[in-house]
Amino acid sequence: MQIAILTFDGFNELDSFVAAGIINRMRAKGWMAHITSPAMTVTSMNGVTIERQKPLEFAAAADAVVIGSGIGTREIAADPAMLARIVPDPARQLIAAQCSGTLLLAKLGLIGSLPACTDLTTRPWVVEAGVQVIDAPFVAHGNVATAGGCLASTYLAAWMIARGSGVEDAADALHYVAPVGEKREWVDRALGVIAPFLPAGLCPVQV
Repeated sequence: MQIAILTFDGFNELDSFVAAGIINRMRAKGWMAHITSPAMTVTSMNGVTIERQKPLEFAAAADAVVIGSGIGTREIAADPAMLARIVPDPARQLIAAQCSGTLLLAKLGLIGSLPACTDLTTRPWVVEAGVQVIDAPFVAHGNVATAGGCLASTYLAAWMIARGSGVEDAADALHYVAPVGEKREWVDRALGVIAPFLPAGLCPVQV
């Protein structure tokens, strides 16, 4: 599985790096999360500049796409040329959006009338785009998932691994990153959040 982590100027470090870090626990099984950006370098909302691993067009070829959030999302959502470079396909890809990334999903026509999650700051803009926003950290409809709140990126990563490889692998990845002394509680909680949105037969495991 090759995963594009869409990361733009003004990005939120927690959204891109937490999701990428958890997903990359699957590297031994051939998974790889790539920071995917429109320019060679992007700078976070807190001034951290990084080099991209893949160009934005990689999102069309990847097996899965995570759209991170940031302080410049409204400008991206209003830029037809930039949106035209993002071509996710829910028929063959797992697609996840974090916080203001949900606004980009809405502008790309991938949410429609389905309920979605986002952060409190972005909520008015997502509602304005015609999306029903729910007060929840995570929701998924088929191959498309949205999450609200920076640390809900944990749920997006767990859902993606569970869908692509199985719940046991998701539990293992979460167990590695969870705080010592609280691992079982963290894993059980995360799997409990995503469980209602997994296909039949993918049941949460006990850690």
